[in-house]
Amino acid sequence: MAQAGDTPLLFTNVDGSRMPVVTNICASRELVALGLGCDESEIMERIAAAGDSQAEVPRAEATGYREVEATLEGLPILTHQKFDGGPYIASAIAAAFDDTHGLNLSYHRGMKLDDRRMVLRILPRNLDAYRERGLTEFAFCNGVSVPVLLGAATSFGIDVSEMGIANALGTSPLVEVGGHTVPQSELVMVCEFTGEMADEGPFLDLTETPDIVRSQPVVKLKRLFLRDDSIFHALLPGGPEHKVLMGMPREPTIFHAISQITDCVDVHITPGGSSWLHAIVAIRPRDDGDGRKAIEAAFAGHSSLKHVWVVNDDIDIRDRDMVEWAFATRFQGDRDTVTFQSKGSSLDPSAWVETRETCKLGFDCTIPSDRDAANFVRTPPAMDLKLEDYLD
Repeated sequence: MAQAGDTPLLFTNVDGSRMPVVTNICASRELVALGLGCDESEIMERIAAAGDSQAEVPRAEATGYREVEATLEGLPILTHQKFDGGPYIASAIAAAFDDTHGLNLSYHRGMKLDDRRMVLRILPRNLDAYRERGLTEFAFCNGVSVPVLLGAATSFGIDVSEMGIANALGTSPLVEVGGHTVPQSELVMVCEFTGEMADEGPFLDLTETPDIVRSQPVVKLKRLFLRDDSIFHALLPGGPEHKVLMGMPREPTIFHAISQITDCVDVHITPGGSSWLHAIVAIRPRDDGDGRKAIEAAFAGHSSLKHVWVVNDDIDIRDRDMVEWAFATRFQGDRDTVTFQSKGSSLDPSAWVETRETCKLGFDCTIPSDRDAANFVRTPPAMDLKLEDYLD
């Protein structure tokens, strides 16, 4: 899987598995655009618009499902690294219902303890809040559509419907399986919290370094539903699909935050920053100080962000050379740096482990407002010629 890069793979003969395995279906922007039926340049705008105006969620009949013995044996639950704490399901979505907040979708990795139990990594967000409000049972879904994969990866707030976002991106019906309302899935695992805690990890995370071992909640598999032709979606930890699904949906949240204070043009969560810790932002400044304000807003829009570069909209933020050029020619360290201590990402191995405290840095690489902007523009070639017209 690692050697394939961002190439989709289908494994049809997996030792010990009752079903085929597919991976890398969202391993690049090109593949995501294909799944959404849009151009790569439209992805962030589509997700941002979906967060603003969620669509109605249609219902469909759950056809083709059959209940089988509730066991994890025979599922392609993979061990990815020699140091893994155990075999992992790294690509499943918890579909949980709360009377007040409704249906929530969220990703959680699950480490297999035995044929009936897993320990889940649960951050203090929506599913944890549902547990605090009395949730005991949920559906763990694997093998959903691209719109649902992206919708579940967004973080707009507990009252924003991930399925509403998914349906603004593409039609994605809900079905009833095993007494739970779920997106159409290749397999549905009905799980209950046991009240136990167990060590979860180590696990290779986005930074391609091992995440620490934590005591996390244990769940027990109660019921298992498969389709007649189920295909298991496997995700390689730290691989391109992991990074796309984690990082790309943070671009619209940063975009939303910055748009409250200035004209935000584009946002790019960079692969070199593990698709989580670094962002480059293009703005069209309206007032003095908008570059610094955009830095502060970017950190508010993505709390795990560690470093951010803000440039003018004449810079292609996906061209590393152009961004570095703006950094070199428009930035002064004593004037244009924003730095402060704050809680960062648990995925950053350089942060303080117990508190997640980290130093955050922002770089205002916009054209200084007190200088003549003409002096900061790249000069184009003096003549526009086609070399082949002058060669034999």
